[in-house]
Amino acid sequence: MPISDTISVIPYSDSYQQEFKELNEAWITKYFKMEKMDYTALDHPKEYILDKGGYIAVAILDNQAVGVCALIPSQKEGYDFELAKMGVSEHLQGKGIGKLLARHVIDKAKEMGAKKLYLESNRVLGPALSLYQKLGFKEMIGATSPYERSDIQMELHLDNF
Repeated sequence: MPISDTISVIPYSDSYQQEFKELNEAWITKYFKMEKMDYTALDHPKEYILDKGGYIAVAILDNQAVGVCALIPSQKEGYDFELAKMGVSEHLQGKGIGKLLARHVIDKAKEMGAKKLYLESNRVLGPALSLYQKLGFKEMIGATSPYERSDIQMELHLDNF
């Protein structure tokens, strides 16, 4: 049985704040460096994401948080949410957990009435970019980013999903 069949995806609660931070900090510090916006979101997810109308999903395996993904209310004109802060335990990457999380938050965004999502990423994160493309995200040309590490922005029109 694939491991993704034994994962449950649940809404974030404060009891997962440490895992939310650790799962994201792990991939960010492996490839890049933590930026001011990372600390804001990861240290204060309730205030920065949830209280503003966002959502965070947590992937659970054997009562452990093994993945997280957020919908952050968009700062970009014409977009409802940013798909952000997706992290999966390193030893479980490549097993479909990111896909489960992404589909879950995309479905949640639709349920919340969203029409368009965007995300910020970096071309060094090949498996993540491949996942986003498989889900229907398309590269945005000429977009700017508040993140130093971001060298690609992508969008998804939810009426196509």
